[in-house]
Amino acid sequence: MMRQYELVERVTRYNPNADENLLNKAYVYAMQKHGTQQRANGDPYFSHPLEVAGILTDLKLDDATIAAALLHDTIEDTDATRPEIDSAFGADIGRLVEGLTKIQKLDLVSRKAAQAENLRKLLLAISEDVRVLLVKLADRLHNMRTLEFMPEASRERIAEETLEIYAPLAGRMGMHDMREELEELSFREVNSEAHATVDDRLSELRRRNSTLIASIERELTDGLADNGIAASVRGREKKPYSIFRKMERNAVGFEQLSDIIGFRVVVDSVAECYRALGVVHSTWPAVPGRFKDYISTPKQNDYRSIHTTVIGPGRQRVELQIRTEEMDQVAEYGIAAHPLYKDGVVVKSNRGAIGTNGASHPSAGSNDEIGAYQWLRRTIEMLAEGDTPEEFLEHTKLELFQDQVFCFTPKGRLIALPRGATPIDFAYAVHTDIGDTCVGSRINGRSMPLMTELDNGDEVEIVCSKGQVPPAAWESMVVTGKARSAIRRATRAAVRQQYAGLGRRILERAFERSKREYSDELMTAILPRLAQTNLDDALATVGRGEIPSIDVLKAAYPDHKEDRLPRGRARSEEGWFGLSRGSGLKFRVPGFSRKTGNGKDARHAIPVRGLSADNPVRFAEGGALPGERIVGITTPGKGVTVYPITSQALKAFDDVPDRWLDVRWEVDNDSDERFPARIEVTAINEPGTLAQIARVIADNDGNISNLKITKAASDFSVMLIDLEVFDLKHLTRLIVQIRARKVVSLVSRVGA
Repeated sequence: MMRQYELVERVTRYNPNADENLLNKAYVYAMQKHGTQQRANGDPYFSHPLEVAGILTDLKLDDATIAAALLHDTIEDTDATRPEIDSAFGADIGRLVEGLTKIQKLDLVSRKAAQAENLRKLLLAISEDVRVLLVKLADRLHNMRTLEFMPEASRERIAEETLEIYAPLAGRMGMHDMREELEELSFREVNSEAHATVDDRLSELRRRNSTLIASIERELTDGLADNGIAASVRGREKKPYSIFRKMERNAVGFEQLSDIIGFRVVVDSVAECYRALGVVHSTWPAVPGRFKDYISTPKQNDYRSIHTTVIGPGRQRVELQIRTEEMDQVAEYGIAAHPLYKDGVVVKSNRGAIGTNGASHPSAGSNDEIGAYQWLRRTIEMLAEGDTPEEFLEHTKLELFQDQVFCFTPKGRLIALPRGATPIDFAYAVHTDIGDTCVGSRINGRSMPLMTELDNGDEVEIVCSKGQVPPAAWESMVVTGKARSAIRRATRAAVRQQYAGLGRRILERAFERSKREYSDELMTAILPRLAQTNLDDALATVGRGEIPSIDVLKAAYPDHKEDRLPRGRARSEEGWFGLSRGSGLKFRVPGFSRKTGNGKDARHAIPVRGLSADNPVRFAEGGALPGERIVGITTPGKGVTVYPITSQALKAFDDVPDRWLDVRWEVDNDSDERFPARIEVTAINEPGTLAQIARVIADNDGNISNLKITKAASDFSVMLIDLEVFDLKHLTRLIVQIRARKVVSLVSRVGA
């Protein structure tokens, strides 16, 4: 275990002005608080925070961060408190330690929800002071280095969490070395067999090419020197996890990989980076499609370098990264390489967290924020907008994906997106309002479907319409967390608005029947009695049938008495209205039930507002599918028509709330029943187009029940296709795959 004076010496070696008293005090305090606590391997528990502090000294971080590392488990695992830390070490260090403390008491139903809430707390703390992240990553790294002493079940869970969250987070912050080590340690635990296989192949390759790396380094160095460029050339072997991911992603074998060994060329200036590139390309043939300039267009984590691949010495494919010394430091250590994190440096900041020697560290308002931290802050702001814990966790993982494409707005603004992103993702990256009102896109001047996959360098223009509401189906088609979260919120808002309107009309009719006057002011006054916080939520709750109108009347007028119903009619809070379609399909209808003599529900049709159980049920034009919210509209003498809740046709029934039924799907997941849906396809008018579309539908187990083709022009046609599908996901998959055909310009669902 590192001794007290050894830790102080490690810090003063790179920071002679470090506050030694602070470091000594934090060392003694943490050691006393952890006392006789032990780790799983039998070592004193204090050895863990000490090793975390040691990792941060390798990154040459300020003494306040080192002190926070020593103290980071005291609030969580000892009797220390935040006020006690503040009093002894100052509010700055106290805030860092509290930001690293997990939430202890959570009234949550799942481990995933608890994980998400702790991650949310951590990210919000990071948005206030990014040093919290640096300590957390060092903490996770030491835990992964000693993972072998943990119980087997815990090992797998911790390794998966590291691989899914902490390693990508380190990558997003540009901390390449730490990300690689976290990935390597996690990969060894999560998939030990694959790790061993790749590691064996690497060892074999190393023996075979023992002299190749040295000869390529020498030839590159001499070639650049002959052209007046002093360069340091170093060969570097890819890590097993990086190789495994590439084999999986590209579905290739180990032998087919050509860039297992890469070479880093470090020069003195940006100008020499481009001169070195010219020398390399004029000496050896460049491999087409393998050139990327991250100097002129840096990654969001501030990574800058030129990447190219050439057919180099010995006819070997050689992957090169050309950069300056400063770029190399940022590539290895990311935000930890920035001078903002070295003590004694004063940086202009709006709202910086002040270090022990007066050094300012970036916070949410810093003028000198690095790109990686700006990305993190924007992501946290977007992800903190009221999603459930599970959704928050899902969106965070999406936002941490590293593979990116770079696209441009018509005005030249650069937008970085995950690989596989669409114009919808692009629209939401520009602004949430642009995404919500998006109806079309032009890519490089051509009108293209919204589901087109974007490529590097695409110029994307979004066409908007104020009346547009994002379809719920978009949620499963986008790849960014921001787009998915915004679509989900917009869908909820649209449904909530529908229910709020329905609830208001129900209450107006109920108050009118009782000869009382309804007003929004009256509803606002009785919100506490209804356990609601705002008017729209209360109205939507009434519209969904969760609060009966009679309860609202009694809350507003406690002396109100409900009229008796005629004999033979019964009213209760919940019930079933069985609407048969030949295979046991039922719709749940809040507000009605029937009890049998033994007190059990009779799951059969009963009279509801003049309807009988054998009244016909049909779907609106365009159909309705399991997986989407539905509503029933009653028509006297004609039965019930079922609509998706998002159907524009429902506007025609806004003034007749008595005809609305809140029906819900009751379909067995194993059922093979199909449901109607209609799509409109705009496609090139050429032989074989219809056959391609029909083949996609057949291959995906869909069925065409009707087809109408309208020739709109000499070069394209519009098809109305009536389909039979299992559910909304099935239809969405069909639409996506039809859109992917080159002969297809546009696909949209009709009537929903």
